Amino acid sequence: MNNNPRKNLGAGLSPQRRKRRRALTTLQKTAAGLGAVLLVCGTAAFVQGRAGKTARKGTANTPSNAEAVQTIEATLSPEESRAAELEANARTVVDSYHNLGIVNVEGYLNMHKEGSQKSDVNGKLFGGSACEILDKTEDGWYHISSGGFEGYVHSDYVKTGDEAKALALQNVKRRAIVKADKLNIRSAPSKDADSVGTALQNERYEVLGEQDGFVQTRSGYISEDYVEIQDCLNEARKQDLRAMVLNMYDNLGVSEVTGYLNIREEPKEDGKIIGKLTSKAGCDVLETANGWLKIKSGGITGYVKAEYIATGEQAKEEAMQNASLMAIVHTDVLNARAEPKEDSAIWTQINNSERYPVVEQLDGWVKLELEEGDDVFVKSEYVEVRYALNEAIHFSPQEEAEQASLSRRQQLVNYSLQFLGNPYVWGGTSLEHGADCSGFTMKIMERYGVSLPHYSGAQAQMGKKVSESEMRPGDLVFYSNSRGTINHVGIYIGNGQIVNAASRRSGIKISSWNYRTPRAIRNVLGD
Repeated sequence: MNNNPRKNLGAGLSPQRRKRRRALTTLQKTAAGLGAVLLVCGTAAFVQGRAGKTARKGTANTPSNAEAVQTIEATLSPEESRAAELEANARTVVDSYHNLGIVNVEGYLNMHKEGSQKSDVNGKLFGGSACEILDKTEDGWYHISSGGFEGYVHSDYVKTGDEAKALALQNVKRRAIVKADKLNIRSAPSKDADSVGTALQNERYEVLGEQDGFVQTRSGYISEDYVEIQDCLNEARKQDLRAMVLNMYDNLGVSEVTGYLNIREEPKEDGKIIGKLTSKAGCDVLETANGWLKIKSGGITGYVKAEYIATGEQAKEEAMQNASLMAIVHTDVLNARAEPKEDSAIWTQINNSERYPVVEQLDGWVKLELEEGDDVFVKSEYVEVRYALNEAIHFSPQEEAEQASLSRRQQLVNYSLQFLGNPYVWGGTSLEHGADCSGFTMKIMERYGVSLPHYSGAQAQMGKKVSESEMRPGDLVFYSNSRGTINHVGIYIGNGQIVNAASRRSGIKISSWNYRTPRAIRNVLGD
């Protein structure tokens, strides 16, 4: 078996293309001997040499070397010419690293500030990414440089030497390297298209195509005015609080409320409520008018009272203090496991409508908080982990007048929402000063004449079973832990959402009703 990566470069080529390549190679060697031809990046460039006269002269019936090369090159398709160019460039890229390391993982590898798993994560390298190995610690960590900054990765996940070079040659691709401090990633090739993310300086994105001044990537479209396109390897992406929070907004605003702030469709007190901005949540301020701010946050654009939003330097300080590490799910539904290993049982599924607090980052896995005491592990390749602020959530309260039969239930929902943002306290039953999940539902239902025990498992035996299609505002939704035991409950409020006392980190909050797999739904109101 031939292990020489350079000799294996022709593997998989068609017989015709191998023939053309051999012909080009022969001509290159002949021309080099004559001092007449220099091949650069797969294209022929001619220089005069000691034997230049001979090369130009040829014979009456024999084409010159230059003519022969041009004839063969003319038979290559654009795809074949591009492949030849990429092959030549790949070798140059690989040779540009003094001590090359290639990350060999699915998903991404965490880059730590120090050579320890418990050290803070300051970056990530996707599989196939390159780094310059600076040193190796005694306990198996590489000190590396990649993406314009330094950190540590464990040597178990990095290939070096000839093995790294072989992998590198496979991973050199046409990429756009971001040159601006930050750059909007848009849903379409237009400056007016919605922003679906932010690219930061030195990040590299594989180029899938180019259109109307935009580069198409797997994440969306970025303006070609602010990138440099070249054949290269991917490198590390920085994960740091300032870059990942402040750079996510063009004109940052941070909510200054204890609970939730209503976002309205129009800038007036009785404007229709279309969403809620959580405490210390981030938004982009679009316009200012008559005591109102037009904002965009969490996919919602609407109006909030200006007095409740911090802007300028105050907003930046608030963002730095309140940003936390969150996981954003890339797939519609993601399996969550009790342990960080493939054969661990799947005990719930989570969806992409929520941002989940990150408890810990492991190589290949991310540990997430669902509720107080309930942590799960998900594969890192399916989530984006970054420092972020909470953002707005969709919420349109149901009008009582719409359906008289929902009046009592809607009153219950409206009452429960008064306590958004209040603290979670294990074993607590105070709606103002702190309650746990079942303490919260117990006290809310108590106001409407329903007596419940202070334990979610026992509450799940009360009332009658309800199907998803029958669920109405005021019904209770239950969730179980990894052992299948019900240990969490929330109140359905309509619009596919629940209000629940989630954890000490989150307090009383609104969540998607199926932010993870529900175990049971119960009607305890008796109607």
